[in-house]
Amino acid sequence: MANAPHGGVLKDLVARDEHLRDNLKAEAHGLPDIVLTEPLEGFMTEADYKGVVDNNRLADGVLFPMPITLDVSREDIDRLSIASGSRIALRDPRDDQPLAIITVEDVYRPDQVKEAIEVFGADDPAHPSVAYLRNKVKEYYIGGKVQAIQPPTHFDYVALRFTPAELRAHFKKLAWRRVVAFQTRNPMHRAHRELTVRAARQRQANVLIHPVVGLTKPGDVDHYTRVRVYEAIMAKYPNGMGHLALLPLAMRMAGPREAVWHAIIRKNFGATHFIVGRDHAGPGKNSQGKDFYGPYDAQDLVMKYHEELQIEMVPFQQMTYLPSTDEYQPVDEVPKGVQTLDISGTELRRRLKTGAPIPDWFSYDAVVKTLRESYPPRLKQGFVVFLTGLHGSGKESIAKALQVTLNQQGGRSVTLLLGDTIRPELDTPFSTTEEEHSKNLQRLAFVAAELARAGAAVILAPTAHKQAARDAIKDTILHQAGPGGNFFGIHVATPLEHCEANDRKGVYARARKGEIRGVPGVDETFEDFERPQLTVDITKQNVPEIVHSIVLLLETDSLL
Repeated sequence: MANAPHGGVLKDLVARDEHLRDNLKAEAHGLPDIVLTEPLEGFMTEADYKGVVDNNRLADGVLFPMPITLDVSREDIDRLSIASGSRIALRDPRDDQPLAIITVEDVYRPDQVKEAIEVFGADDPAHPSVAYLRNKVKEYYIGGKVQAIQPPTHFDYVALRFTPAELRAHFKKLAWRRVVAFQTRNPMHRAHRELTVRAARQRQANVLIHPVVGLTKPGDVDHYTRVRVYEAIMAKYPNGMGHLALLPLAMRMAGPREAVWHAIIRKNFGATHFIVGRDHAGPGKNSQGKDFYGPYDAQDLVMKYHEELQIEMVPFQQMTYLPSTDEYQPVDEVPKGVQTLDISGTELRRRLKTGAPIPDWFSYDAVVKTLRESYPPRLKQGFVVFLTGLHGSGKESIAKALQVTLNQQGGRSVTLLLGDTIRPELDTPFSTTEEEHSKNLQRLAFVAAELARAGAAVILAPTAHKQAARDAIKDTILHQAGPGGNFFGIHVATPLEHCEANDRKGVYARARKGEIRGVPGVDETFEDFERPQLTVDITKQNVPEIVHSIVLLLETDSLL
């Protein structure tokens, strides 16, 4: 018998409001609108939000551990006249289609520092969700009831996408009475297959492989590659044992709270059992180099709410390979003295990056082939060389010379992104406001990331005088360039005196006369470049020597 949904009622807003769809769609056309950063089904009022943050409960006392909020800026509130009673269309950012209409109940300013501490365990930007909360989330939240117009349209893996009602119907059709759900955001290998099969057999159950395909941890394998891996590994399960379905969910990496949330979600999808791993949904190390959560905090919190969750937790058993018997066993069941073999996630990523062999005892040939297609060897991966310094520091000359050198070596397309070549309609890079300059830098970073993702060598040479801007560029490259997320920051630290003395365009002279503003070195400070991979100075080295140093840096990283 399928597990009852959380709270007793399965809330399918699309089905509930189907008879109103045409009227709602027509109404949405004339309403002010907000473009969603991710499609959600409901947004918490201040009472619900505070209850969840403070004690994992909605205002009516129902267990719920994760804030589900719709953030807006002061500008949004004024521009759209958002107030209690307002009706606002919520649109899909991909195609601008209306997904729902929210009737605003309240507009409130949350304590986001408290949210970070209570939900994620610390107000520490080393946590990706805290960094997102600090840098991307707007300062106000709006709460209210939602009427659904239509679900988001997906064009990928449509056959693997199920609503909770559809998946429950599928289980009923197959007469699956017990279902063990397995949550993952990573590729699966032999150990995961052995773990899930073992869990199912011990409970005379079937297996639901239920990976998230929304936002995950920065640096994770993209969902297209992961789904191809999941499809390949499903063929390795006993016939009829397993089913693959995708969950369009943004991971918060909230550890214990996230484990409870995941359990609620799987319960709503009809699962009766849920595997909770060691350090479930953990983001790794904090700013002090320590784990954000204890290894079993997630399991402990799920067990604490066991009676309310009404889904049986299956503790993740760490599996290890025994070469003597060619099998996997739980670590705690291996006799003392028996040889075991393991490959860590870090080691696997190293082997994928370098092209080193991945043994068949660790994974399946079809899985390794899929991963290698998406993660080519180092010599085929793209990279970004980011040069920055004062105007006239020589960064443009170095960039152009490096482009010629890399073109000579061959093997990759080489793209040079300079301010003068990208924005020729502007007299100088100093004719923009600070906000416009920041946006231009982010546009450059986006273009560079897309090119590097496709395997290109990108040379980026803007005047990025703020460390925050440099960090944002690096973050974009590392998190959006996929296998091309190889970033090399180079500070062209030529002294201001030399730059000004050789300023043929007269930028510094004009700045000192007050004719132009925003010139680093005159009325703007060029902040210290923190942790560059290389620092150069054309008063101490000539351009060929500097280019050779950069080439050696790339060769050391096996990219050339």
